[in-house]
Amino acid sequence: MQLPKFELYETGSQIRRSSKSIRSNIVEGYGRRRYKLDFIRFLIYAHSSVDETRDHLETLFETESLKDRNKFERIQNKLDQTGKMIYRFIQSIEMR
Repeated sequence: MQLPKFELYETGSQIRRSSKSIRSNIVEGYGRRRYKLDFIRFLIYAHSSVDETRDHLETLFETESLKDRNKFERIQNKLDQTGKMIYRFIQSIEMR
C-alpha cells in the first residue's frame, strides 16, 4: 500500500500473483506426488515464481518506487530462504 498508485496496481499486482504462485505450485505438485516427474516440474515452477517475485521487487527498488531498504532486504532474504528450501526439496525428491 506504500507504493505509488501506478505501481500498486501494476507491479504490485504482479508481485501478489507471482508470490501466490509459489505456494500454489507446491500444493499442486504435492497433489501429483505419485508421479515424481510431475511433482518435480511443479516444484521447479514454484522456484521460478520465487525468481519472478524477486525480479519484480528489485525493479521496484531500482526505480525507487520502493524506498524502504530494510523492507526490501527483509523480503529479499525471505525469498532467498524460500528458494533454497524449494531447491533442497527438489533435490530430495530427485534422490528418491
